[in-house]
Amino acid sequence: QVQLEESGGGLAQTGGSLRLACAAPEIIFSGNAVAWYRQAPGKQRELVAMINSGGDPLYVPSTKGRFTISRDNSKNTVYLQMNSLRPEDTAVYLCGIEGYDFWGQGTQVTVSA
Repeated sequence: QVQLEESGGGLAQTGGSLRLACAAPEIIFSGNAVAWYRQAPGKQRELVAMINSGGDPLYVPSTKGRFTISRDNSKNTVYLQMNSLRPEDTAVYLCGIEGYDFWGQGTQVTVSA
């Protein structure tokens, strides 16, 4: 298995911002869609945003307009810019890459009311 690493989480106030990053080896990053998921205790993992290999984003209603997903192919990294954070955004955030079933450790996002 290759390493996949999420980073950038932390503590934010309501209305604040965080920027998450998902880094992966080029061999699995290049040409593949990448999705951000989040999982809160006792809840199912849910899709947050997705970006295809061409850079076209997709959002769910709870994140559209607040979050921005982007990718830097030269760095083999996908970012999730999270603005206007809400307490309900609190979760462990993980990324998944098209065609691969492994995950990194995740990065904790905690939003204080």
